[in-house]
Amino acid sequence: MAQKTNITIDQGTTFTYNFTVSDTNGDPVDLSGYTANSQMRKSYSSSNATTFTCATSTGQVTISLTANQTANVVAGRYVYDVELTAANGAVTRHVEGIVTVTPQVTR
Repeated sequence: MAQKTNITIDQGTTFTYNFTVSDTNGDPVDLSGYTANSQMRKSYSSSNATTFTCATSTGQVTISLTANQTANVVAGRYVYDVELTAANGAVTRHVEGIVTVTPQVTR
């Protein structure tokens, strides 16, 4: 079952968020050979998505967006998830939740 984590993105700013990936003992998981994919959408059925840049390291998944990317996202509420794909092709959803994009004043 995916971890539930809600995040906030300030429109027009560089966004980076780190998630910890640990085993049942609380030890960091070696993510060598894993890839991560993450998107946010206005709703689960929306055809339009914003794709996060993803990076993995031992025990960490990082998702990010550039300031230009966040500036192009309409302020509001979205859904997102982060999926990990193992070298053998097995896909797991690590985290999911709500993204709140706060409006930018300075342009």
